Amino acid sequence: MKTTGNTILVTGGGSGIGLALAQRWHDAGNHIIITGRNAAKLDAAIAGRPNMSAMTLDVTDAAAIAAFAKEVVARHPGLNVLVNNAGIMSSEDASAKRDLTDAEATVITNILGPIRLTDALVDHLVAQDDAAIVNVTSGLAFVPLPKAPTYSATKAAMHSYSVALRTQLDGKVEVIELAPPAVRTDLTPGQSTREGYMPLDDFADEVMALFAQQPTPEEILVQNVLPLRQAEANGNVATVLGMLASL
Repeated sequence: MKTTGNTILVTGGGSGIGLALAQRWHDAGNHIIITGRNAAKLDAAIAGRPNMSAMTLDVTDAAAIAAFAKEVVARHPGLNVLVNNAGIMSSEDASAKRDLTDAEATVITNILGPIRLTDALVDHLVAQDDAAIVNVTSGLAFVPLPKAPTYSATKAAMHSYSVALRTQLDGKVEVIELAPPAVRTDLTPGQSTREGYMPLDDFADEVMALFAQQPTPEEILVQNVLPLRQAEANGNVATVLGMLASL
């Protein structure tokens, strides 16, 4: 993936990891389009950055995704990088019958959202030079957080989807997986100040350094996520799972 001269679409770019990376890519000489549901938050995110623009999008709405894809390509025909970053996370007690509203919303947002948006844009991306798709998953794709089973499952699904998509698009579109560790963002209540979580700026700086490697790694993995990513290979799944269960 080129580090400059791209037109990059970042879903969920109004806050957290999406915003931190979008602003760094902007400052590196790329044109950035960010999406989200909160227009005021998006406007604040792009303020003072002339090569950043914002478009509202609800990634849970299939019809909205289809309409958005047509509009974003019409407005930004040079679009060559899609970053599927939008996602939600919630704690669940699956040990007894419960209301599945949050679990269903997590599946729609974290799996169907990126699959639908990728499908809507893939023909355009295939026709572009230096095209790439970046799917933001999680270290929890490799060892689940027991109190967030659906979230962990959605990220495992997107890891698998990314591997398959990379094979199908080989030679046409670069497919990169970014798997963050626990990062200080507002993804869940209290997470932005939680002890032991990686500071957002430190995470974003390390990610940008990894993206600058040539060739770009298929998986962007900061040091903090390696214990999760390598747990199965190292025979440490039970130990890491136990650690996560105590959180």
